[in-house]
Amino acid sequence: MNELLLQNRASYRSMRPRWSSAVDQELLQARLEIENAPIVNNVENLYAPLFRNISRFKRSYELMEKTLKVYVYREGDKPIMHSPYLLGIYASEGWFMRLMEASKQFVTKDPKKAHLFYLPFSSRMLEETLYVPNSHSSRNLIQYLKNYVDMIAGKHRFWNRTGGADHFLVACHDWAPTETRQHMARCLRALCNADVKEGFVLGKDISLPETYVRNAQKPTRNIGGNRVSKRKTLAFFAGGMHGYVRPILLQHWENKDPAMKIFGILPKSKGNRNYIQYMKSSKYCICAKGYEVNSPRVVEAILYECVPVILSDNFVPPFFEMLNWESFAVFVLEKDIPNLKNILLSIPQKRYLQMQMMVRKVQQHFLWHRSPVKYDIFHMVLHSIWYNRVFTARAR
Repeated sequence: MNELLLQNRASYRSMRPRWSSAVDQELLQARLEIENAPIVNNVENLYAPLFRNISRFKRSYELMEKTLKVYVYREGDKPIMHSPYLLGIYASEGWFMRLMEASKQFVTKDPKKAHLFYLPFSSRMLEETLYVPNSHSSRNLIQYLKNYVDMIAGKHRFWNRTGGADHFLVACHDWAPTETRQHMARCLRALCNADVKEGFVLGKDISLPETYVRNAQKPTRNIGGNRVSKRKTLAFFAGGMHGYVRPILLQHWENKDPAMKIFGILPKSKGNRNYIQYMKSSKYCICAKGYEVNSPRVVEAILYECVPVILSDNFVPPFFEMLNWESFAVFVLEKDIPNLKNILLSIPQKRYLQMQMMVRKVQQHFLWHRSPVKYDIFHMVLHSIWYNRVFTARAR
């Protein structure tokens, strides 16, 4: 995975700015400082083995806190713009919008001082507001975004300076990659649907965690899970038969083995409680792709302290640039579904215990808070955007 990241990062370069700005030099200086970060082994409130390079992350995060300024475009009408929706499987984009627009630390009202420009639209509300049912066409959604870009490019000079390379969007709907591929192609795109086979650009785009928020007042409610000795189920999955992977999973494992609790949709009478209890009492939680590569189960597994097993060949996991996912998750190729139980049983108990401990350590980076907390999911998403901008920025 690391080789793939380095290879793609080296191959991507953003457009050279049409005219120079002081922020370009600040970004280049930040890159130099990150590349030459002093070696550290321990950082307060961070667990070093979770990271590919804790020294680089520490320095980059410090520079983000010290340097980064974001300009949020005020243009755009509700409900598509400036209307954060905080519940459901697309909640990540809403929470980020709410916290970004309210940030006194990072937001600047002077666009000349901005290193990044935020396009504050909701891909969920775009679909809900403009999609014509059964039309199977996103043409009018794409046109809406084109009109928005044309409007800000005509009203402000900042889009034209970089062709949008210092602009970013945060979008969790499955259709967001398609909707933004044409007219926002140069932007830094934080996408839940992070599929390398569908135009996700490693080194530029950011994998946005898909978080299923059930309570907007208490987004961290009910997290945690059983201690290891109480996790009697080897592996758990439940969900609709979306896409091609899940039917194969059920074909091989539904009602085949008492250690493998593999289901379709659980009965509604038992509600979410049954689903969550399975996650809290299983060793491994199967995160099988649906129609798209992403699944809220990845973050749910982490929140309920269950080791994620990712069944999605082309999925780029969140914070891939910084986190060493192999330390706390299992990646199984789709073709190996028939051998899933043997793969999991082949993991030594000592290794499982280490991964489960790492899941508990990484959990803080996937939590939304009504007021952002250092190293939480808001800061980690923003850091990924900052980091990718630093390493794709070019001087005039």
